[in-house]
Amino acid sequence: MAPGVPCSGRSRRCPRPGWPPRGRVHDPVPRIAETGSGSLDRLPSTALPPNRLPGIALVTSSVFSPRPFHPAWWLPGGHLQTLGGKYLRRLPSLAYRRERIDTPDGDFLDLDFAPGAHDGGALVLLLHGLEGYSRRPYVLHAAGTLAAVGVPTVSLNFRSCSGEPNRCARMYHSGDTGDVELVVRSIMDRWPGRPLGALGFSLGGNVLLKLMGERDDGGRGLLQAAAAISVPYDLDAGAARLERGPMGRFYTRYFLDSLKGKVRAKEHILAPLLDLDRVYGARTIREFDDRATAPLHGFENVADYYRRSSSGQFLEGIRVPTLLVHAQDDPFLPPDAIPYGAPDRNPALKAAFVRHGGHVGFVAGTAPGRPFFWAEAEAARFLARQLGADSPR
Repeated sequence: MAPGVPCSGRSRRCPRPGWPPRGRVHDPVPRIAETGSGSLDRLPSTALPPNRLPGIALVTSSVFSPRPFHPAWWLPGGHLQTLGGKYLRRLPSLAYRRERIDTPDGDFLDLDFAPGAHDGGALVLLLHGLEGYSRRPYVLHAAGTLAAVGVPTVSLNFRSCSGEPNRCARMYHSGDTGDVELVVRSIMDRWPGRPLGALGFSLGGNVLLKLMGERDDGGRGLLQAAAAISVPYDLDAGAARLERGPMGRFYTRYFLDSLKGKVRAKEHILAPLLDLDRVYGARTIREFDDRATAPLHGFENVADYYRRSSSGQFLEGIRVPTLLVHAQDDPFLPPDAIPYGAPDRNPALKAAFVRHGGHVGFVAGTAPGRPFFWAEAEAARFLARQLGADSPR
């Protein structure tokens, strides 16, 4: 929102974010021949960038190596992997305990604690993607997978995503690190010295990586470990990708219907700040971000928003052990925007870049009735290892 606009019903003001722009990480995409297996472990070394010996995850660390990913033969291609990931996850039965914390600008954030989250030991904060929330299948499945390796979770619902409209004349966005840091610090204050990690999906992963990389300490003052799945490292490139083809338009309609619905629910607050006719007329994510997201959160325009919020430029500043999971056929990001070279330049980053998997999909398994979700399994194994919650395997 524009700086100095008061929150609804409060005398406090919602501050304008002030992230300094930094250089962008841009690495050429390697030319990778198809093997039909969905993994990179059978590729000749000439098909990989320097220092990338054949191996599914392209990880150089001797401490942790992701296990091979073999995509389900019955879900070929990025779109089917993406849709399979949305509809095939079996959901654990979790009795969340909701707690609300107040923000300095007079708003609120809702946290959902999974069973065991209050009992001590390692804890992982889950961050959902665009128009997600704590009960999305991928969030619930991640919580169940982490619980299976002995790590309970707490899920943050970004502003406007918990089922109740937030109070301020703003919502959330891909570069909004302040709320996540507020939550992390509240956990640290409540349980000093408790091992804490974070797992972010898509937009949530972008926020997580930016939060760590923009800090002088690289995130070490907040977290002991992190993992990020299907991150839009370059927001401009991701928006352009969604503007192409019938499937791009399909995904766009899905998100826009939800985003516009939230604007309608807060018209009485947002009408003085936005041209609502133009907002409701947006036909692409870029148009919505230019007409709503950028002006509501203090950006000059959509180009300024994307430039300052893309996480790719912050990767080299991360100093927390971090697993990056991404598929080359992710329909939300072109392959040449994947930061292949970043893990070579930053030993804190462990890359699990695979050919197939879609967007937050990564469905394996020999039959439709027995899907296995590789990304969550590897993220859970990595986080448990880094947080001291498991024994080396």
